[in-house]
Amino acid sequence: MQPTKLDKQLFLELIHDFENLRQWVYKGNKPAIIHFTAEWCAPCNEMRERLQKLAVEYNGAVEFYEVNVDEEEELAIEFGIVNIPSVLFIPEHGEPMMQPGPVAEQVLKGVIDKVLLELFRSAG
Repeated sequence: MQPTKLDKQLFLELIHDFENLRQWVYKGNKPAIIHFTAEWCAPCNEMRERLQKLAVEYNGAVEFYEVNVDEEEELAIEFGIVNIPSVLFIPEHGEPMMQPGPVAEQVLKGVIDKVLLELFRSAG
């Protein structure tokens, strides 16, 4: 299962309209993970494989997205991306959390289970 590739327009439609709203307002209806990446980045490619595996495992409970920072510089600047890979964890309600650098699979699963899905269950 491939993450949805986000360009600026799709990001504004599906995630958050940062052009018109400075305060975070998530447009999605389930938790999400956005992987900031580049094709040439070996650690990013490893993260992509982990996230693809988790997308299958979580089977639609969490939305998985990907932003190519070389193609979407404005999104990279908006989120202060200086290191890739970086992962943005977005709960359905509340503020997103950025994690720069590669993230181990067990850590990803822990954040998904204990933060994203727990918040999702308690809000629903």
